[in-house]
Amino acid sequence: MAIVLARTIAELRQQVQAQRTAGKRIGFVPTMGYLHEGHAALIRLAAQECEYVVTSDFVNPTQFAPTEDFERYPRDLQRDLQVAEQAGSHVLFAPSVEEMYPEGFATTVSIRGITEKFEGAFRPTHFDGVVTVVSKLFNIVQPDRAYFGQKDYQQLLVIRQLVRDLNFPIEVVMVPTVREPDGLALSSRNVYLSAEERQKALSLYRALQAGQSVILQGERRRSVIEARMQEVLSAVPELRIDYAAAALAETLEQPEAFSPGARVVLLVAARLPSARLIDNLLVQVPNP
Repeated sequence: MAIVLARTIAELRQQVQAQRTAGKRIGFVPTMGYLHEGHAALIRLAAQECEYVVTSDFVNPTQFAPTEDFERYPRDLQRDLQVAEQAGSHVLFAPSVEEMYPEGFATTVSIRGITEKFEGAFRPTHFDGVVTVVSKLFNIVQPDRAYFGQKDYQQLLVIRQLVRDLNFPIEVVMVPTVREPDGLALSSRNVYLSAEERQKALSLYRALQAGQSVILQGERRRSVIEARMQEVLSAVPELRIDYAAAALAETLEQPEAFSPGARVVLLVAARLPSARLIDNLLVQVPNP
């Protein structure tokens, strides 16, 4: 069956309601479009676990600051339809900004605490935009399961907080980051990178691997782990580092040292002249 393109909330609800009435589990993959293999991995898992898959394709203006790349963010709806269909999505929801934020729209969802560090510190309005649009999408689609990539790890934790706090009856599923053979995390923004910048961007993954290595060798002190990641990133002069951090994976708390057996997330964000990139790695602290 060919994928359905829904441009309005009413169209999408009609499609989904028919499937829900038939007793099908609804899987949901929210995206900002310009789909790549990372998005396809989310859709494929959703299709394995659910009988009906909705993919949203919406570049959300409220999560971009005025100085960010909303206008130039890559868009290609026809390509997105092909990628989504091949991966197993049944409907692509691609609303206009006016459909999602009609005249008079005046509500914002905001989460404190977990949103205030890392990405939130450098993009102060970002997570309000994310949780507002995701709240709307969850209400529109009403899925059983929603699929998010590990690459936006802090965002994943924020969405889980949203689901807990507002009692959405939705299971949030994390899908591991998909990487190029050389380790670069797939991202729609990679299209901005020149060939030379792409090589420099590999330092993000190398920094994460360096942090992982010192943890697996027995290092527990957060300052030492972070310094090792900073060292790798600083070797690329064109790279402007926003953060290179180690935190507890469940809470993003940052103790001075990590306990044996703790699950740690290493997070990096840095800017090249043409793009800002983020990446992360989950590491289990070895027991003695």
